[in-house]
Amino acid sequence: MRSFDLAPLYRATVGFDQIADLMDRVLTNDVSQSTYPPYNIEKTADDAYRISIAVAGFSDVELNVEVREQSLIVSGRKADEDGERAFLHRGIATRAFERKFQLADHVHVTGAAHEDGMLHIDLKREVPEALKPRRIEISGAAKAIEGSVN
Repeated sequence: MRSFDLAPLYRATVGFDQIADLMDRVLTNDVSQSTYPPYNIEKTADDAYRISIAVAGFSDVELNVEVREQSLIVSGRKADEDGERAFLHRGIATRAFERKFQLADHVHVTGAAHEDGMLHIDLKREVPEALKPRRIEISGAAKAIEGSVN
């Protein structure tokens, strides 16, 4: 496995440390990372997204959705069962989990719903007016000259 040194990127750029950190996280991510629970990410509109996570066996109180430092953190912890149960076959995984999703700038969680064993988290990109592109009207040369100070 190759490892990449991002030190030259840090030395040659200013203000791109978030991108470098993200690349570093992706490149050093362990291949054996857990795939539990399975999830989908879908684009529902131009600036809207939905993350759907299969959380069969978990109740609303056993799930936690949190946004911290541009990361969406979804975790589930099953409550301790009251008695001993004897399973002949246990195929439904109800082990604790934590999933992290890195959010881009201006992406906000708008809601979460738990139905039919699926946790749906809706996200929306809301770019502030000051950062949106705006069209600048070009005036004729005569108008620009008239408006100048002598």
